[in-house]
Amino acid sequence: MTQIHDALLDVAQQMADAARAAILPHFRNSALTAENKLDGGYDPVTIADRAAEEAMRAVLADLRPDDAILGEEFGAVDGTSGLTWVLDPIDGTRGFVSGTPTWGVLIAVGGPDGPEIGIIDQPYIGERFIGTPKAAWLHGPQGQAPLQTRAARPLAQATVFTTFPEVGTPADAAAFADVASRARLTRYGMDCYAYALVAAGQVDLVIEAGLNAYDIQAPIALIQAAGGIVTDWQGGPAHNGGRVLAAANAEIHAEALAILAKHA
Repeated sequence: MTQIHDALLDVAQQMADAARAAILPHFRNSALTAENKLDGGYDPVTIADRAAEEAMRAVLADLRPDDAILGEEFGAVDGTSGLTWVLDPIDGTRGFVSGTPTWGVLIAVGGPDGPEIGIIDQPYIGERFIGTPKAAWLHGPQGQAPLQTRAARPLAQATVFTTFPEVGTPADAAAFADVASRARLTRYGMDCYAYALVAAGQVDLVIEAGLNAYDIQAPIALIQAAGGIVTDWQGGPAHNGGRVLAAANAEIHAEALAILAKHA
């Protein structure tokens, strides 16, 4: 399996490189425009989203043509290998169009039970967070370093993140607020970068709702490789999306899960 994972990681890295090249010319470009995919709200998509996913799919067509693909912008393609690549070319497009470097390219690959390899790539900063069954590490401007989630601490001393203050439904928001009110620090709006910070040992919890598979599979593989836990709000698998709890360790996961379960 080690050789297979090494080969898959090499492909994933080539995909991340291709996505970087497709995205960066558009970031903080005054000519960038965005279309809105959401009636009654704002869910932008840009030329950079589509170009990045097309670039990653081109790598797969060349190197892994028998694998399935699930991508945010161009949907699902069946495969015959038993492996599926799950792609979000720009997770955090709202941040992208606002000029904040909190968005990222999400790449995951695995089988029906979830991802085995995950990458969160932040092209503008030049940080690539990588999780595999063997290890988790960061390659960035200061070189390469291993990743390890935070040691256990009480929720009262924890830092909690979510992307939107409203989280999801009113019930979802109430559940999040119950956890956040007991934490030391709550922060918002970091998109996928919050999950990277869990893996890097900077953040204790990320709590979100209404996610798709392409939003969470790369963070799952990364955080688990760094020693953390990612489940749904009932403690079950989260790789299909929905309500997600990402935790630095088993102790704080259990504490947060007990609170969220009261709102199920």
